[in-house]
Formats: sequence, structure tokens, C-alpha cells
Amino acid sequence: MEPKTSHKGFGSRLGFILAAAGSAVGLGNIWRFPYLAAKYGGGFFLLIYLILAVTFGFTLMLTEVAIGRRTGKSVLGAYQLVEKHCAPMGWAAAVIPALILPYYCAIGGWVLKYMTMFITGQGAQTAEDVVTASGESSSFFGSFISDLGGPTVFFIIYVVLNAAVILLGVQKGIEKVSKILMPVLALLIIAIAIYTATLDGAWEGIKYYLLPDFEGMTAEKVFKTIAGACSQLFYSMSIAMGILVTYGSYMKRDFSLEGSVRQIEVFDTAIAFLAGLIIVPAVFVFSGGDKEALNRGPGLMFITLPQVFETMPAGSLIGAAFFILVALAALTSSISLMETVVAAVMEKFRLSRVKSCIIVFGITIVLGMLSVLGYSAWSGVTVFGMQFLDFFDFITNSLMMPVLALATCILIGWVVGTKYVEEEVLHGEKKFGAKWMYRVMIRFVCPVFMIIILITPFITDI
Repeated sequence: MEPKTSHKGFGSRLGFILAAAGSAVGLGNIWRFPYLAAKYGGGFFLLIYLILAVTFGFTLMLTEVAIGRRTGKSVLGAYQLVEKHCAPMGWAAAVIPALILPYYCAIGGWVLKYMTMFITGQGAQTAEDVVTASGESSSFFGSFISDLGGPTVFFIIYVVLNAAVILLGVQKGIEKVSKILMPVLALLIIAIAIYTATLDGAWEGIKYYLLPDFEGMTAEKVFKTIAGACSQLFYSMSIAMGILVTYGSYMKRDFSLEGSVRQIEVFDTAIAFLAGLIIVPAVFVFSGGDKEALNRGPGLMFITLPQVFETMPAGSLIGAAFFILVALAALTSSISLMETVVAAVMEKFRLSRVKSCIIVFGITIVLGMLSVLGYSAWSGVTVFGMQFLDFFDFITNSLMMPVLALATCILIGWVVGTKYVEEEVLHGEKKFGAKWMYRVMIRFVCPVFMIIILITPFITDI
């Protein structure tokens, strides 16, 4: 039966693929993936991630898009239509993006700041250390986020940009923006990756990044790497955030579901891989091969890349272009988060897109300021020992998202049956090529990975 939906969907299959890829391709790929790859041993992490992406990631992504397309509803209505007792799952799928969006926009504001610095010819400053008022040396990035004025202004600008796209709607806003930005981002990141590979000393970093090192590998390291890769899949592929269900509801039923998901997956993984191929080798170049420099974590993109651009011909121009596109790539992800929440508000309270967007805008500003203040005026205030941004990241990525994904696996694998998704995949298609893998993954393998993600933080603490 055709889903009953009142919202206007994507106009083309390419538009859907690029929009969904845009929701996945963002800071999760360019900011988070490289530092996790560095943290968990480079090549070994990459190998684990690729295996999980084509099995675990594909299964969960396909499931959510199928649920959205079959029901034609926002997350609040979709899960309830699948099974009438599953309304709480819909609420969870709406709350998760509502919590992620504010702190994601705070990080997006940081990117806007870097973009502005390079555009105005101040890119060199971001590659240098500065001396703080206390006399301690720190990076430009650390100095910037500890200030209140700068991060606040750029955070608000970033949220306004998101709201502007959402107000334009699905086709005129999300789809049109994605069709322009994603191909350009791909071309630019390929060019920068090629240049980085030519730097003196980069080869050692490339080997570290690409070649798995099994020496000294213990069961504990393997477990942590698998858990880290699984966690990254959620962040990078927009899994269990309600996004894929929402975008699936905008997808026409004559589009190939399995083929579209595969293309989204390939695009997303390729961008993450190339981002790592830029940042990890660059660390080796500017640290003289010191692997300890890889422990800079999230700061790798904000500290290392400006140094790369400083060595390049027309580095300021290329740096400006890169951070413009990183900001826009981040934008394609954050607008998908905002669209998911706006769609839920529209459906639940029967409000217009404009009124729903205003409500979500206000909530995002209020919650996002907690993340901004957490690194400046309220730096001494923590939640369970974590800054506000880190706390929101932890409860969504390490707790809520795995629980929702586990519940989705149980719902499709054991309650309504895998035929619920299989029938949707076969709508207008001759066959479902990955049917048997899908059945095994959704019923047995994916739930195990969900449990691993959930227990890892507690095992690590112990």
C-alpha cells in the first residue's frame, strides 16, 4: 500500500542519494573519523571499519530508509505504524537529533571561524601557537573555543544558516544544496589528499593509516577498536538519529532502495577514508614521525590542517576553499538533523514548516549555548566529569543511539519480521541481492554489536 504523506519528497533519485549522503558526510567523516583512526591504530581500525560498513552499516541504514519510505511518516509516526506499541521508539528517534543538533552546531561554528580566518587572509594565525593570558602556550583553536564572544557569534550564524535551508523545504532547500555541495567537496578533498601524499615524511603516515599492524594486538585492543568503529558508524552514517527514516519518507517508491543505500554508503565511506588520508599523514609530517602527536584527538583537523595549508602554494586560498566546504558539508549534516526534528514537530502539533522551524531554532540556541559556555564561561561546570558538549555526545552516541538501534533490530528481526523491509526493497525491483546477509545481520549480528557499544564505556572505566 502506498504511504499517505502530506510532505513533498525528493524530486530525483540523485537528489535523494546526495541529500542522504550529505547527511552522512560531514564532521563525522572529516573531523571525527581521522582522529579515531589515529587513536585505534590506523590500518587496523580502517580494516574493521570497512568490514562493518558494508555489513553492519548497510543493514541498519537500509532498515531505517525502508521504514521511512513504507510509512511515509516522520519518526514519531513511523515506528508506531510499524508496530502500535513502538511509539516510544519514535519519541527516542526525535529526541536524539534534538540533542545532537545544538552541540553539532557549536562545532559547526568553530568551522565557520576557521573559514572566515582563511578568507580574510589570516589563515597563518590558525597554524601558530599563541600565548594565553596565564602565560601558557596553546593552539589558536584552544584559545578560540575558550573565548565566549567568538564561538557564540559563529554558533548563532551557523544555526541561522541551517534554519534558512530548512525553511526552503525539501526540494528547493535540502536537495538543491546537496546537489551542488557534495560533488565539489569530493573533488576538493581528493586534490588535497593527493597533495598531502607528496609532502616529505607523509609516506610513514600513509603506511600507518593503510597497513594493519597486528603486532602487540590484544583482545582488549581488538574489542576497543570494534567498539570505536561501531560508534563511528552511527555518527558517520546518520544511523539511529531519525534522519534516514525522515529522508526515507521523502523517497519515491520507484527509486531503487538497495542500490541507493549502497551508493550512499560508498560515498560516505570514501570521504571518511580520504579525510584520514589527509590528516593522519599530515600529523607525521609536522611531528617528525612522532606517533604521540596522534593523541591530539578532535584537534587534529583544527590544528594540523592549517599547518598543511601553510606549506602549499596558494595555501591560504586552498585553506579557505577547504574550510568553506567543510562548513558546507557540516551544514548538509546539521540540516538533516534539524529537518528530522522539524518534521516531527510539524506532524505532532500540525504546525506549518515556518512555525515548527522557529520552535526548533529556539531550542537549538538554548541547548547549544550550554556547549559553547562549557568551553568558556562555564568551563568549571561539568556533568559527570564531562563538559556539556562531551556529555551530549556521550549520552546520544554511546547510549541512546545504540539502544534505539538495538530496539529497531529486535522490532524488524523478531517482532514484525524481516519481510517488512524485504517487501519494501522489492517494490519495483526484481530481487534483493543482499537478502540473506540482511536477515542474519538484523537478527543476530547487529544486536551483538549494539550490546558491545553499550557496555564498552563501562568496561573501559573498570
